[in-house]
Amino acid sequence: MRKQRCISIVLLLMALLLSGCMRAGVQTPIQTDVVKPEVPDDLRTNEDGVPILKVYDVDSDAIAEMDLETYVMGVLAGEMKNDWPQEALKAQAILARTFVLKFVETKDSQYAGADISTDVSEAQAYSEVNINENVRKAVEETRGLVMSYEGELPQAWFHAHAGGKTELPSVALEYKEADPAYLAVTESPDSADAPEEVKHWTATFDGEAFQKACADAGVATGLPQRVEIGETGASGRAQTLLVNGKAVSAPSLRLHLGANAMKSTLLDSVQVENGKVLMEGRGFGHGVGMSQWGAYGMAKEGAGAEEIVRHYFRNVDIVRLWE
Repeated sequence: MRKQRCISIVLLLMALLLSGCMRAGVQTPIQTDVVKPEVPDDLRTNEDGVPILKVYDVDSDAIAEMDLETYVMGVLAGEMKNDWPQEALKAQAILARTFVLKFVETKDSQYAGADISTDVSEAQAYSEVNINENVRKAVEETRGLVMSYEGELPQAWFHAHAGGKTELPSVALEYKEADPAYLAVTESPDSADAPEEVKHWTATFDGEAFQKACADAGVATGLPQRVEIGETGASGRAQTLLVNGKAVSAPSLRLHLGANAMKSTLLDSVQVENGKVLMEGRGFGHGVGMSQWGAYGMAKEGAGAEEIVRHYFRNVDIVRLWE
């Protein structure tokens, strides 16, 4: 009996130890029994099976060839601070890898001869100078890993700060297709460490500039006399703004006003004073998919990269396309 009791205690301690390791960032085994997405036919691969990309660099105004893992290092260093928690960096690396493959599969770069570019207006941020050992480690430890949904590459959307809750692309991105089943309005544990101007922001727009942005968004409104929040999504994000009674797409208006000025469509108030439009809102970015400050917060609490990804993308598999 004493021997059996000792064995039971040892097994219990081992189970507790393994549980603690999982929360410290140890990953569940990569799934190998699911249908994997195909690497786009347009991409050739090197001897290790890694796709080769033609990347247009906006800084050098030239196209450079590089393997996809090297490209992901630059994206990771451009999209996240290189001293962030390792599991948050790894989650972003999985999304960055998925994003570029999906882009090549479904879109053409606006730069002739390139598969993708470092232009954030069409793709992901990129910063070679900010690559450090943390970034290299995150990319190497997720080498070849992408999201897969029913054997296809999903849209790997991400943004800086969700303001506490994500949104569907039909609301926040004017996505014309049906909302993908792998996305839902999701509570986002955005870290309290985020800058105040990201968590809560204010912006003031000149009346004429605001009128032009509305026109560029496809609606002639005249100078703003009255601006109100129109339709909203389940997260509270504005889908439309009513400008002098006319509905203007909030996501489109945000892009034409400047996405760094109108930081999100999660608005707390909009008003017109002395011919100017005053806004107050929360979060930074479109609000679809993974929140980077949410990934930061989850990693700080001990979540692993795959747990973070699956929090924001429902029922996806994490698969390895090359070793």
